[in-house]
Amino acid sequence: MKRSSSVIRRVVLAAASVALAAGCTAQAAGSGGGTGSPTGAPATSAPAPTDAPTEDGKPPSPSDSAATPTDAPTETPSGTPSGTAGAKALMGDGDENEQVRELQARLRQLKHFDRAPTGFYGTMTAGSVKGFQRKQGLPATGSVDEETWQRLLGASRKPTADELKPSTTNELDTPDARCMTGRVLCISKESRTLAWMIDGKVVSSMDVRFGSENTPTREGVFTVERKVRQDWSRLYHTPMPLSMYFSRGQAVHYSADFAARGYNGASHGCVNVRDRAKLTTLFDQVKVGDKVVVHW
Repeated sequence: MKRSSSVIRRVVLAAASVALAAGCTAQAAGSGGGTGSPTGAPATSAPAPTDAPTEDGKPPSPSDSAATPTDAPTETPSGTPSGTAGAKALMGDGDENEQVRELQARLRQLKHFDRAPTGFYGTMTAGSVKGFQRKQGLPATGSVDEETWQRLLGASRKPTADELKPSTTNELDTPDARCMTGRVLCISKESRTLAWMIDGKVVSSMDVRFGSENTPTREGVFTVERKVRQDWSRLYHTPMPLSMYFSRGQAVHYSADFAARGYNGASHGCVNVRDRAKLTTLFDQVKVGDKVVVHW
């Protein structure tokens, strides 16, 4: 009898051990899913996703248990239909051709581009295009698509030959009233240009620079006093080829320093020209006694 009781006791203890072990497994699975019951609460076993039947009651296949990367929805930017490409660029950074030159000339007409057209599409051209696009209410991409180009054609006129390949880097300003009659070297400090004018018409033009603050170029109305094809400054010990003197020691002349350094330098009061070929032609046309007007 004692032996039977002992056997019964062992069977009951074994059954309890099995029940406790099953409860720990369910709790661990619940914890792993983030929804486990608090410690000490009766465990409720939830079937794993792979054990759940499908809608037709059949066990799920392995491919049904998780979505593959190709099944994930594709996210597109707000307002942009999926698969729609952007407008094709007609001109953009790095392009170099005559259409770019026309683009720059048209932008210059509208005051969006302040340089002579070069035909090369760089950062300055891109910035000018952005400015035009903003004014037109277009996306400021900096590149020219069909819509931008058509808007520009409508807002500007066909450039002239001089607008496409102007005689000066700087744009000529409105001539001073004193330049409108006779033969005149019309020199503007505002636009930094020299225009050779006869009876109010521009015959030729070129970029110029002037004296520094310490040695300024004098302003006013003068005449060409003398011409020296090859001259030398005895005061500053520098060459002064193609000199046309108009105010004591101040003259219009070619400057190799201007050609090399541009506006990073200045003269000692003279009007420097950097295009020797243009100035040579002008030197041969100008006569002693012709008028010189230096103005702002």
